[in-house]
Amino acid sequence: MPDRDVRTILDLIYYQYAKIIARSAFGVSDGKEAKRQHYGFIKQTFRELKSGVKSWSEITREDWQFVESEKKCIYCGTKSYIHREHIVPRSLQIKPECGTCDKIQGIHNQVWACRHCNSSKGTKGLYEFYKAKYPNERKFYDLIPPLLEKKYLKTIYNCHECAQTLTKGDIDGDGEISILDIDFILHWTSPNSR
Repeated sequence: MPDRDVRTILDLIYYQYAKIIARSAFGVSDGKEAKRQHYGFIKQTFRELKSGVKSWSEITREDWQFVESEKKCIYCGTKSYIHREHIVPRSLQIKPECGTCDKIQGIHNQVWACRHCNSSKGTKGLYEFYKAKYPNERKFYDLIPPLLEKKYLKTIYNCHECAQTLTKGDIDGDGEISILDIDFILHWTSPNSR
């Protein structure tokens, strides 16, 4: 469990976003250092996001950062064989409308990736992918580039909202709420196809 106050998918999303804000505000290299050095700030930001006192920026901000970013793989940094990659897999089938949902199919859900990383990621969620990429790193999720994680959190938020799972806790059924519960929505299929 990331923090004792994190009990739902929405809490997980806001907590991760609060760590990104801390990284940016204090110029910290990763989420692990942000939490170690600025835990009070993260908790306050989390509470403000949760209560509605603070809100995250529109995803258009991250879209502009993507457009203006150097054309290199966001996962490994290579500049070879680069193309746009959908962070939340385009094949998502929570509901039949997923295939035409602009939040999944459009630029909001895209970053630059090389052929190798895109293939390695496949239909995994961002956190699943980073867990596989860094198998010996207990807090693998703290190594995700901020632009990538912000776009992912804002997109996956919409998926959870559509599936009505934002207020749920341990949706993967492993007995605890963890960062991987955010990704678990990607493994659901439309109720019509179950």
